[in-house]
Amino acid sequence: MPRALITGVTGQDGQYLAQFLHDRGYEVFGLVKGQNNPRGTLLQEEFPFVDVVSGDLQDLPSLVAALEYAQPDEVYNLGAISFVALSFRQAELTANVTGLGVLRMLEAIRMVGGRENPTRFYQASSSEMFGKVRETPQNEQTPFYPRSPYGVAKVFGHDITINYRDSYGLYACSGLLFNHESPRRGVEFVTRKVTNAVARIKLGLQQELALGSLEPRRDWGFAGDYVKAMWLMLQQDEPDDYVVATGQTHSVRDFVELAFQAAGIDDWQRFVRLDERFLRPSEVDLLVGDASKARKVLGWEPTMSFPELVTTMVAHDLDVEQRKAEGRR
Repeated sequence: MPRALITGVTGQDGQYLAQFLHDRGYEVFGLVKGQNNPRGTLLQEEFPFVDVVSGDLQDLPSLVAALEYAQPDEVYNLGAISFVALSFRQAELTANVTGLGVLRMLEAIRMVGGRENPTRFYQASSSEMFGKVRETPQNEQTPFYPRSPYGVAKVFGHDITINYRDSYGLYACSGLLFNHESPRRGVEFVTRKVTNAVARIKLGLQQELALGSLEPRRDWGFAGDYVKAMWLMLQQDEPDDYVVATGQTHSVRDFVELAFQAAGIDDWQRFVRLDERFLRPSEVDLLVGDASKARKVLGWEPTMSFPELVTTMVAHDLDVEQRKAEGRR
């Protein structure tokens, strides 16, 4: 039975990946920070097959101990301070976890995982590294120009992964994943903020949706599709880096309009208010990925369209908010 350790296992990608690996016969270990972490408890309730391991990307000895306990064939480093807006307010913490955390995990693997069956490592890189894009669409060779502390930290994590691959011969890959969403996305992220607000407006529980801007354009896919690409990267003979994206771009306005339509609301403009408090100090205007390499080498393809993704998220939030409302009666 293959063994995998996932950092960031309580997040959207971690949950989809844990289920994906379990369905393929893996023994799954999940790194969770702190004792009696409520997110760890919730994880074990929904995914009882995950063996929760205590550890912190800010603490190398805990990562060494986690690797010694789990003895994983594969490590998926999804853990990060991943909310871009928060990275402006907590830049040092973001650098420490999202950037240096990658270095610590690689160093722990170098110390522990270099046995007869060397541990394979996946780093969750991000389209936010491209930032103020130098070319469109973006591929594996596009220069980085990050526009947030999060993006800067991800660039470090990406580059140090390549460095450890080149310097120590580690099997280390990075997935340059463009925006990927799902009903499991946190409500602090704009997509889930929109679908949750739309559901509440439909049910008469909320009056308006406040957003910073409707103009940024993103390449949005389904998180469940993207975790398969992570796994495929670690099944290749040689480690490499891959862009994972749909190749299509849509604006926040497009997302909002589709979400309201999915809830049966046509005059969405009267419910949306622009609020400068939600603007970033420096914005990324356009991201769209060229995943030709992932399609050719990995055989990976996205399965869920943009309209299907938005509709699925709205339906989920309508169901959740309806059950909450019924429970309060």
